[in-house]
Amino acid sequence: MLAAPPQVTRVKMAFMTTAIVTDSTSDLSPGLLAQYGIRSVPLYVLFDGKMHKDGIDITPADLFRGLKEGKKTPSTSQPSPAEFASVYREALEAADQVLSIHISGQLSGTVGSARLAAQEFGDRVTVVDSRSVSMGLGMQVLRAAQRAQEGRSVPEIVAELERVAQQADIRFTVDTLDFLRINGRIGGAAALLGGLLNIKPILTVKNGRVESGGRVRGHKKAMQDIVDHVRKYVEAHGGTRAAFLSTVGGEDYLREVRAGLSGVPFEDMGDHQLGAVVATHAGPGTVGVTLEPVTA
Repeated sequence: MLAAPPQVTRVKMAFMTTAIVTDSTSDLSPGLLAQYGIRSVPLYVLFDGKMHKDGIDITPADLFRGLKEGKKTPSTSQPSPAEFASVYREALEAADQVLSIHISGQLSGTVGSARLAAQEFGDRVTVVDSRSVSMGLGMQVLRAAQRAQEGRSVPEIVAELERVAQQADIRFTVDTLDFLRINGRIGGAAALLGGLLNIKPILTVKNGRVESGGRVRGHKKAMQDIVDHVRKYVEAHGGTRAAFLSTVGGEDYLREVRAGLSGVPFEDMGDHQLGAVVATHAGPGTVGVTLEPVTA
């Protein structure tokens, strides 16, 4: 008689689940946060004698309305380590580990607070400095959430974010540099202060700081600069993701940029309003675009 075939035990391989945490300077909408299960820790805006949670208690429209009424320019501050620890603790009730991605350490102490909080959780929490802000950060967070849903490990996700960050780009313009100057976030763009009348600064984020990308005369040339920059980026990198940014007063400018990009192939990540913290530093009438390669 033939021997019975050996029984094979099939073992289902489980993968580690990863929760994604960011902060409110990612400027991701509540809908996107909910769609991908991303937790966002709010920064604070000190305005009119009160501390407000970004995206919860205050909007950019509130800020700019108050400034027109003569109220003092607002300031911002990062969440405490205790606030991060509370979010990590909650996230780890449902996930094996946390990947926490934040605004550049050159622009805020937020990532420092996150790292202090992470010490309580050992290797279950990994903190990443995005070296970016707004949708430069937000697009990294969305990519991380997508990869986590695919079952990628934290080291794999972090390695991809680092590759993408090396090729990512932000190009934007502001109506005035006064907001960046007052809040001390102007970085290498300080050389543009005191320019000629109607000169529009072109700004970028490099090595985690706001830097000068040049200057042009008038808003039409500023919009054309952004359009030309996107076209060149797509030509150089091929598959491209693009997210469009604005503050109150910049919506019409943004429509001009989009019109100028008609026919240019890119993955459209939508229009995004800067939150109160980022808007505090950028001011009204800001418009720009964040770019990153689809693959890296």
